[in-house]
Amino acid sequence: MNSVPWYPPMALTTSQQITRYYQEFEHTEVTFTQEIIKALFLNTKQIFIKCLGYQWPCIVYSSSMTGARVITTLQPSLKAALSKSKNMVSLRFSFIQREKTDPLAFFVTARITGFSPYGDPSKGLSFITLHYTQRPPDDLIERLGNLLSATISSQRRREERIIISPDVQKKLGLSSKGAYIEVDKVPRKGLIRDISFGGAKVIMQGVPQFLVNRPALIRLDFEEPEEQVVIPAKIVRFEPVEGRSDLAAYAIQYEETKIPMTYKLRLNDYLRFVKSPSPKASPAPAAGTPHDSGASTQ
Repeated sequence: MNSVPWYPPMALTTSQQITRYYQEFEHTEVTFTQEIIKALFLNTKQIFIKCLGYQWPCIVYSSSMTGARVITTLQPSLKAALSKSKNMVSLRFSFIQREKTDPLAFFVTARITGFSPYGDPSKGLSFITLHYTQRPPDDLIERLGNLLSATISSQRRREERIIISPDVQKKLGLSSKGAYIEVDKVPRKGLIRDISFGGAKVIMQGVPQFLVNRPALIRLDFEEPEEQVVIPAKIVRFEPVEGRSDLAAYAIQYEETKIPMTYKLRLNDYLRFVKSPSPKASPAPAAGTPHDSGASTQ
């Protein structure tokens, strides 16, 4: 099964939400790691700087809603163009669109405010800092906003469990309530009772004394688009299942730093558009705080 990046469709993000994103995250910088590139559906081969009608390929290292940092080779032709334009350029973004042949592309006008060497000087690469001269297109605000919103929600709403009913399963895009859990390299099948940003509760067979406090991998299968999410975790405790001595409900706690961004985006999308926000969202935990999220007993 191919892993396909995912983000909420544009139709679900209102103009009011985009305005709130801009107000809240205007200056927040997103570093474009490989995981972020996949989550944003960034089309890296079609990113470039345009100046005086000419273009030069570049790598977007990071971006906020007010500026960006890119990596490129400062060729003599680019230096000459920047001198004539007084450092005014356009940065072209490109995003792959699922179920469409053509990518979504747009330009953001910017002024270059700084240069610095990048990596091995012999390769001639440079960091270029750009300041957007106007508010960027809504498409960029939406993607960065969704990403940053999901990151914050994964902390503030970490404990909020989503009970998996058939209707919820469909809205989340889960292929089934089934999950695969690997413990000590032994694969096991389970049934998902609930999930959260921080963990899950899964009913499965096994002897609790050999499973609790053991590291595990949990695999969840999603659709629209098809995607497998694999999350390193730990089984932290269990509850007996009434009337079934061969089954138990195991609380699984994810490794916080290894939760895929696409998983956070899916849960955040569900909570934003299906459930009402928690009236009293707990503050984000301090770094290093131990968690047992998504795994508390009912």
